[in-house]
Amino acid sequence: MTTPPKPLAVEDFFGPPSRSRAVLSPEGTRVAYLAPWRERLNVFVRDLDSDWDDPDAPGVRRVTSDTQRSIESFFWSTDGRYLLFQQDADGDENWHLHRVDMARPEEPPVDLTPYEGVRLLGTQLPPDRPGTAHVQLNLRRPDLIDLFELDLDTGALTGVAENPGDVVGWLRAPDRLLAFTMEEGGDHVLSEWSGGDRRPIARFSGTDAPFGLLPAALTPDGEGLWTGSARGSDRTRLVRVDLGTGAETEVDSHPVFDLDTPRPEADPRFPSSLILHPGTGDLLGARYLGARQEIHALDPHFATVLSRLQELSDGDLAHVSCDATARRWVVDFTHDRDPGVTWFHDHLTGETRRLFRPFPHLDPDQLAPVAPITLTARDGLSLPCHLTLPVGVEPRGLPTVLLVHGGPWYRDSWGYDPEVQFLANRGYAVLQVDFRGSTGYGKAHTQAAIGQFAGRMHDDLIDALDWAVDQGHTDPDRVAVYGCSYGGYAALVGAAFTPDRFAAAVSYTGMSDLVDLVRSVVPFARRSVENSYLRYIGDPDDPRQEAEMLARSPISRVDDITAPVLLVHGANDVRVHRRHSDRVVDALRARGAEVEYLLNESEGHWFVNTDSNVELYGTLERFLARHLGGRS
Repeated sequence: MTTPPKPLAVEDFFGPPSRSRAVLSPEGTRVAYLAPWRERLNVFVRDLDSDWDDPDAPGVRRVTSDTQRSIESFFWSTDGRYLLFQQDADGDENWHLHRVDMARPEEPPVDLTPYEGVRLLGTQLPPDRPGTAHVQLNLRRPDLIDLFELDLDTGALTGVAENPGDVVGWLRAPDRLLAFTMEEGGDHVLSEWSGGDRRPIARFSGTDAPFGLLPAALTPDGEGLWTGSARGSDRTRLVRVDLGTGAETEVDSHPVFDLDTPRPEADPRFPSSLILHPGTGDLLGARYLGARQEIHALDPHFATVLSRLQELSDGDLAHVSCDATARRWVVDFTHDRDPGVTWFHDHLTGETRRLFRPFPHLDPDQLAPVAPITLTARDGLSLPCHLTLPVGVEPRGLPTVLLVHGGPWYRDSWGYDPEVQFLANRGYAVLQVDFRGSTGYGKAHTQAAIGQFAGRMHDDLIDALDWAVDQGHTDPDRVAVYGCSYGGYAALVGAAFTPDRFAAAVSYTGMSDLVDLVRSVVPFARRSVENSYLRYIGDPDDPRQEAEMLARSPISRVDDITAPVLLVHGANDVRVHRRHSDRVVDALRARGAEVEYLLNESEGHWFVNTDSNVELYGTLERFLARHLGGRS
């Protein structure tokens, strides 16, 4: 038995990366990336051929100076003239699009959508018009998403199409405008839009595609749309929809795995299921995800590039960028213990070199392997899970954290998660369950969650926990249930509905009242939740369903909670209002129950800034140590 690794500081796991998310410029000579400045991640640009071991090498420029909130999302304009990035204010999710002029990088960034209370809901950069972006904004009315043309040079905004009320998204092709609408009953319709008139092209079942057509990428000729489809199948495959006829043709598929969607569309930490040439829009490859990722090369040149890239790491190829000629490549990799390692590859010369490790202070040998496993629920449903056991200790009778993902239309996967590694470093076994309702395992697995909030979805968690106990890994008297968003709801359900199973519960921006959750959806998204919230949870306007929703809400059974509870919330959360935690805290305190509350006034649905996360996980560490006995 090896010696357990020393406890690492909270900052070692939740401090900013030294560098991350590198993206090659279109001409292939510069790289943009995120790096910390004044405790916030900002965008830097450096020459690709500079000395990457020297942070102050000639040619390194910081091009943003945000001291309020870390930047998470940025991209090059199609000609490389501008760097564009998105930013909100204290987690309010009212994203603005900002521009950095690379011809004048010393000038401050320009806010191209400086409209208070308005959210950027999509940006499309047409390859043939490098000075233009098409942006979707709820500028005219909070509940309607309109399409605008944005001049990147001047910031001038020109209306392109006004939403009559049923459009949930837009896409601009070279010679046509496409509208995505949702009909009563939840079906999605793709239409061609002209002067307010529409020509329906194709219809898609809302049951099969609860979040619409994802991914959605135009073919380079503008005559087709690449997207995922589960029509007539349990698995999501890659298809091409003909924009003239509406005909759906299979482009590629995997016999077992789903196309890796919709998680990347909701979480930019994960790369899109489609690998596209950034300049031409050509389809290079498609990603499928099971226990590990599998990429299908769909372009002969990319097939040879891919074989070389995959030799660079025993991880899974993640973010990919290349120059306009597809000769020079900058890529990073998913890995459970050495994440985001970033490489350069010149396919003409064969040169490869590692540019950086985002977390050079972390020793992969001291981190815990993440093991994909598959269990069986009590009704026979397969449950993909991930088990992470602490290094250097006998994997028997361990304090355990049941870590529940958000969504629930989301999934866990093999890879590095700082929460998982932090908990394992403190001596906890970590069990993650892709319970029914999770995406990526076929539509039947997802649809098995309809009407099962606080029902079979929770049973799946208990069944996985029983397995860990039966295997001897878990001490049944030292188990905490913890999660964010839906995972926070699951933690409160665990504490209120099965109080004898958990020694502690932690809800991070979790919902406690399903009726309040559905009624409080932000205006522009209300039509879009018909296939998710209304279908899976219920319609609060129906008195019978409202009563069922309240019965499945932890706030209705808060008096049954006996375990200590930690609640964490961002005061600016627009997805799950802070009152979901406030009400639980007030109810528990009123009867003298043990409860701790961490409310952050400068964060939203998930915490972004380093100081916020250090406070959060320091609080979590102490809470779990008191009630489960892990290291602190």
